Amino acid sequence: MDQTIERSPNAHRGFRVQAPLVDSVSCYCKVDSGFKTVAGARKFVPGSKICIQPDINPHAHKTKNSRRERSRVQPPLLPGLPDDLAIACLIRVPRVEHNKLRLVCKRWYRLLAGNFFYSLRKSLGMAEEWVYVIKRDRDGRISWHAFDPTYQLWQPLPPVPGEYSEALGFGCAVLSGCHLYLFGGKDPIKGSMRRVIFYSARTNKWHRAPDMLRKRHFFGSCVINNCLYVAGGECEGIQRTLRSAEVYDPNRNRWTFIADMSTAMVPFIGVVYDGKWFLKGLGSHREVLSEAYNPEINGWSPVNDGMIAGWRNPSISMNGRLYALDCRDGCKLRVYDEATDSWNRFIDSKLHLGSSRALEAAALVPLNGKLCIIRNNMSISIVDVSSPDKQVETNPHLWENIAGKGHFRTLFTNLWSSIAGRGGLKSHIVHCQVLQA
Repeated sequence: MDQTIERSPNAHRGFRVQAPLVDSVSCYCKVDSGFKTVAGARKFVPGSKICIQPDINPHAHKTKNSRRERSRVQPPLLPGLPDDLAIACLIRVPRVEHNKLRLVCKRWYRLLAGNFFYSLRKSLGMAEEWVYVIKRDRDGRISWHAFDPTYQLWQPLPPVPGEYSEALGFGCAVLSGCHLYLFGGKDPIKGSMRRVIFYSARTNKWHRAPDMLRKRHFFGSCVINNCLYVAGGECEGIQRTLRSAEVYDPNRNRWTFIADMSTAMVPFIGVVYDGKWFLKGLGSHREVLSEAYNPEINGWSPVNDGMIAGWRNPSISMNGRLYALDCRDGCKLRVYDEATDSWNRFIDSKLHLGSSRALEAAALVPLNGKLCIIRNNMSISIVDVSSPDKQVETNPHLWENIAGKGHFRTLFTNLWSSIAGRGGLKSHIVHCQVLQA
C-alpha cells in the first residue's frame, strides 16, 4: 500500500503521517488559549478535541461567530470559585460597602446594578433597612441623607434632581420597598407640578416616572397594596382647593383617576389603618374636615369618631395598631383603642428632651420591626412596641436613642447636627422614609 510521506517544516522532528485537517467547529484552536485541556475545551465547544495538526495557525479559523464565542468566556466573579458560590459570598457583604463593590470590576458592577442580587438578599432575609431623611435647609433648599442603623452612620446620597431642589408641598412615598418617589409639589417659579421621579436604593440613582394627571401641591398621599394614592391639595386657578384623587400602579406604569373626595380639602395628616386611608385637613373655607377612602368600593365617607378627635401628627399604623406621639419631642407614645374609640397612653420614656423646634419629633417610621422616631436635629429613637414590658426602668431595650452615637463618628455628621440644632426654625425635616436593599 502506498503511503504519502511529507516532511514537516520542523525538520528536527523527522517524518510523520499527514493528519487530516480538523473541523474548525470542534478544533481546540478555536477555544480560548487559556484552556489547555480537552475537558476545558469541551465546556465551551461540545465535542472538541485537541488539534493534532500543530502547524495550523489558530487565528486562521476566524468566523463571524468568533466574537460571540469569546464573550462566552468571562472571568469568574471570585477567582477559584464558581459564580453561584461567589454570589453567595457577595450578598453577605454589608450594604454600606456596596458602593465599593461596584468599583471592583465590570462584572461586579453589572451584578449589583440588576434586580437579581438584591432580590436574592431580600428572599434570604439579608436586606438591610436604612432611614432616608429629606430636609429643608436654612436657605430653603432640599437635601437628604440616609442613616444606617447597623453602623449608626449617616451616608451621603446623590443630589435631589433640580426640579425638587426648592419645591414646596411635594409628596413622598415608597413602592416595592426600594423605590422612593417624589411627586407633585410647587416650584417657586413655575407653580404647581405634575412631575414624578423616583430613587432606587438598588442602583443609587434617580429615574423618571409618568407624570400625575393633575397638577397639585400640599396634598395627601399613601400606599395601599403597592399602589400610590394622592388626593386633594391645591393648584393655581379658580378651583384652588381640589377634590380630585388618583392612583399610580407601578405594574401598569400609569395613573388613573379614582372617586373624588366628598369635599375639597388640603390634608395636613393622613394614615392607612384597617385597610382604609384616613385624611384630616382644611376645607376651602379653612374649616377642619376628615374623610376616609375605602379602595375596595372606591368611595369616600366622612369620619367623626374618637380616632379623629384625638389624632395628632406624626402617627403610624404598625402591626394592626395605630400609634401617635403624645408630646412635642416624641418622648411619649399613645395608641388608639378601637374597642373604646379613644386614645390611651402607651409608653413614657421619662426622657424629656425639650420643646424647641430642633428637638421636635418630625416623623414615625417602621424600622426592622420597631418604631423609629426622627427629630429635626436628626436624633433618632427606637421603640420596641411589641415588648410586653412597657416600663423603661425594667426594660432598657424598650426605648433606645441610637443616633447620638452615630452623630459623633464623622466630621460631616457633627456639622450636620450643629446646623440642625442651632438653626432652630431654619432647618427642619420634610419627609422621612425607610428603604430596603
